[in-house]
Amino acid sequence: MDIVYASLYRRQPGLVPPGEKAEVLAALWAHAQPADGLQHASARCEDDRVDLLLYLLARPADTDPCPAVAQTRTLIARVHQASPLLSRRFLPPHPPGH
Repeated sequence: MDIVYASLYRRQPGLVPPGEKAEVLAALWAHAQPADGLQHASARCEDDRVDLLLYLLARPADTDPCPAVAQTRTLIARVHQASPLLSRRFLPPHPPGH
């Protein structure tokens, strides 16, 4: 199992809306696909961001030295794009290398 830490930054830092942790995790699960290998996720909401710990099935490394990081980037980008809640509250995830 691989564990990846990721964050989404708020468009407007400030107070955390009640129930946001559950909303973010629900959006993540709603848009996760079997190929993502998502097994478990946890979240922590801060004034300026939401931090995620994603537990993924380990996969053999092909050409990418960090396949779990690439999987996570793909998953979070998909969820951010598909979820009105996430796209309204959070900035898009940074592209690789930023």
